[in-house]
Amino acid sequence: MDRWLTVVGTGEDGLAGLSQRARDAIDGAEVVAGGDRHLNHLPADARIRLSWAGGLDAGIDAIANHAGKRVCVLASGDPMNFGIGKRLVARFGIDALEIVPAPGAFALMAARMGWSLADGTLRCVSCHAYPVEVLNRHLLPGMRLLILSRDGGTPAEVTDLLIRRGFEMSPVTVFEHMGGPDEGRYDTVAEEWEGRRVRDLNVVAVHCHPSPGATIWPEAPGLPEAAFRHDGKITKREVRAATLAKLMPMPGQVLWDVGAGSAAVAIEWLRQAPDGRAVAIEADARRWSDIVANAADLGVPHLQLVKDRAPAAFDDIDGAPDAVFVGGGISQGGLPEACLDRLKPGGRLVANGVTTQAQQVLMRLQGAHGGDLTKISVARSDAVGRLTAMRPLMDVLQWSVIKP
Repeated sequence: MDRWLTVVGTGEDGLAGLSQRARDAIDGAEVVAGGDRHLNHLPADARIRLSWAGGLDAGIDAIANHAGKRVCVLASGDPMNFGIGKRLVARFGIDALEIVPAPGAFALMAARMGWSLADGTLRCVSCHAYPVEVLNRHLLPGMRLLILSRDGGTPAEVTDLLIRRGFEMSPVTVFEHMGGPDEGRYDTVAEEWEGRRVRDLNVVAVHCHPSPGATIWPEAPGLPEAAFRHDGKITKREVRAATLAKLMPMPGQVLWDVGAGSAAVAIEWLRQAPDGRAVAIEADARRWSDIVANAADLGVPHLQLVKDRAPAAFDDIDGAPDAVFVGGGISQGGLPEACLDRLKPGGRLVANGVTTQAQQVLMRLQGAHGGDLTKISVARSDAVGRLTAMRPLMDVLQWSVIKP
């Protein structure tokens, strides 16, 4: 099929700022679609108009009903940067689409702030698609954040979070209706925002400056146990770092954390795997609130929690995992085998055992399925009276295997 669907990015200056190619696509369309804000830029005419008033899914279904006609979708800025473009490509395929981007919010913000989008100390984050707690992952000294807001209250949510985390002196800039004739700009520091509300169409720039005593968690694997709320049953940081090395987090891949406990492994997977997914499977209701709080505190509120016992829980999860970590229930009959069965070909499974019963199961599994066994012994310094000695933790036997 020829390319029948054109996606045109627009700015706050409406049609005036568009290229000739974008204007031609709009003028030649039989059907135009977009949000009311975008459609209101067009002059009144007899063409079919589709809006997102009934939700994106309904709107995309309506577009599909006009496949083969000349359809033009109006979007904000760059449709492929946190925009509608990704959804349309997934539904119709790129061969059916032409995408004509305009400068997006991140490009405009970077230009106004004088920040390079290619700089390794700059990150673009959406608090429109995710809760504001997603920022917790990026609060590092010197980091610069460009943030898409959900509404006029988002800047207050951002500054409140910065204050709670000890970044209250971080410079904050808020832009309203950026690129339009009534653009507004506010420059302050987080602690002086004081809950102000701005117009709903706004974006936020933050330059992270921690105060003494600020809570800072680096992105390296193996966060200290103090970074998590837990009941004492948590994979220790040295073992967790070794576990993540064997799980090999990769962009866009999926981890199942079986018997998740505090979900420390699943959370660190999400902090390591860009656009990755993680499912924490935990049957103990006493741990569910800790898992949700840990995910928010460490900037991965999109962690999926399945409140059931494995392997029965597997039937409630869409798709197959690229990696599985079995941190609990190893001595439960058949659980590691069920995990291995669900794993994608080429996927990685890691299981840690502390008790002799669990370690016997892991040795049997290695004999049946191959893979590697590793004994992990850790000792930490501890006070013995006025002196210091090395106090050993319980040894861990780790089985890791890649499914053929």
